[in-house]
Amino acid sequence: MGTVLVIGSDEGLAKTLRESPSLQGHTVDVCRGAVEALKEARFRSLDVVVTDSARPVSGAMALVDELNRLRPGVRTILLAPALTDADVVTALRAEVFACFTAPVNPLEIADMAATALKTQDWRHGIEVVSGLPTWMTLRVACGMVSADRITRFLTEWESALPEDQRDLLMTAFREMLLNAMEHGAGFDPGQVIEVTAARTDRAIIFHIRDPGNGFNREALSHAAKTNDPDSVMTAMENREAAGLRSGGFGMLIVRQVVDEMVYNERGNEVLLIKHLKKE
Repeated sequence: MGTVLVIGSDEGLAKTLRESPSLQGHTVDVCRGAVEALKEARFRSLDVVVTDSARPVSGAMALVDELNRLRPGVRTILLAPALTDADVVTALRAEVFACFTAPVNPLEIADMAATALKTQDWRHGIEVVSGLPTWMTLRVACGMVSADRITRFLTEWESALPEDQRDLLMTAFREMLLNAMEHGAGFDPGQVIEVTAARTDRAIIFHIRDPGNGFNREALSHAAKTNDPDSVMTAMENREAAGLRSGGFGMLIVRQVVDEMVYNERGNEVLLIKHLKKE
């Protein structure tokens, strides 16, 4: 059984976490502020700490640093009124488990807290190689938890996009990241995927490189090749027969969301390009 500490006066959030099926059997406690949270951390073990969504990022990050010193195993879920690109990079470097900006969805927080509780070897799962407002390169440990975490961070990094467009784009990104982890790394936790997210005035670009030998796209029968639903269904059946993760509809989403998808010759690197409309 684990302990989740929720900081702040959001009773609705704490109530949702307590009632979440994924957190049944775990303890969800509430404290008023950072000082009380640090007092709790000094005298008892805490597994997950959810910060106060009303607290400025600078104060929240100071709390994260202190919690990491007191309880090196603690997973922190950072809630904030808003996050800049620099804040997202700072949170990644501080090994925050995940971050969300207001208005937060309590169900999403509950799911992330449940994931954090059952994840043991997660530190150093995301390494920042380059962290600039227009160019971020990351080395991501191969696994579903790392995929979910990096998708969450990049969702906040792309916060300037309208929410519906951003959600679709991040769904496409996550599908391609999981493809790289599955086909290029065999979901081997010892392997890493290199991810670059870049922005220009006219486009958003994701570059994903896996450590695998690549593939022949023309001969890959278990990947959906067109937007035709029959092709997607056939691809899904082929994937299931091969014992692979069902990804036909995921690839369909990718092709519908991004404007360009370009592979390298070897087939282990892909560029996803989304053009931005200039007003």
